[in-house]
Amino acid sequence: MREVSLTAFTAAHAGGAIVIDVREPYEYIEGHVPGARLVPMGRLAQLRSELPRTEPVYLICASGNRSLAAADFLAQAGIQALSVAGGTGAWLRAGKPIVRGAREDAA
Repeated sequence: MREVSLTAFTAAHAGGAIVIDVREPYEYIEGHVPGARLVPMGRLAQLRSELPRTEPVYLICASGNRSLAAADFLAQAGIQALSVAGGTGAWLRAGKPIVRGAREDAA
């Protein structure tokens, strides 16, 4: 399974991990993990060639469902993609900081 616990993600995030938020722009603007890049699932194929093959890429959504599907999709392209279990909801419930309103689209 291509899923990582919130604890493992928190440590990776603190270390500067690459984080891709696969939700829709309106969801992202409402609140996202600091440093997460917005790439809605429908645009993920366009970004594949830009992602590293030598380090993990962490995918996050609202609850972990979309990001798990996105991780499977990217893994087929040879990318070490990991879905954050529980998504942004789990991040918030753990009292982690979020950014509201900022929008950084990939496409």
